[in-house]
Amino acid sequence: MSRTHTTMETPVGELTIVAEDGALTAIYFPSHKRLPDPSDFGARTEHGFEEAKAQLAEYFAGERRVFSLPLAPKGDAFQQKVRALLRAIPYGQTRSYGQLAAELGDPRLAQAVGNANGRNPLSIVVPCHRVVGADGSLTGYAGGLERKRFLLELEESEEAKAARLF
Repeated sequence: MSRTHTTMETPVGELTIVAEDGALTAIYFPSHKRLPDPSDFGARTEHGFEEAKAQLAEYFAGERRVFSLPLAPKGDAFQQKVRALLRAIPYGQTRSYGQLAAELGDPRLAQAVGNANGRNPLSIVVPCHRVVGADGSLTGYAGGLERKRFLLELEESEEAKAARLF
């Protein structure tokens, strides 16, 4: 097992990108909630992160809507099911915790979905920022609500932006 990390400046601050054996395992914001001990990130290197950095830069430039990177986030079977649903939320759209729970077959799992969503280690690439409250309100985000708002506005269509102004 070879774990390494790098950092990248972005419009939402410096991201720490962690990989293990060539697959991304985590992307953390500064002051990330549930941030593991940085000694767990492995050696710092620029090697092996070129594609992740390129795709993230394209995303922030509004040129990429879907990521195609090898991913290997840690988590139990339920967390992995929730992450698969997160990856299926289209760019520019949101879902509520209840909607995701219903997709899993049990609307009563909304809180469990919220807990799994909050433990998503691959911010942005596995778009947990696209999950909102049942009323559309912004709810918790490991990177903070300002970052969540920024990411949702980045993905918002020009038509939606114009409608929001009126």
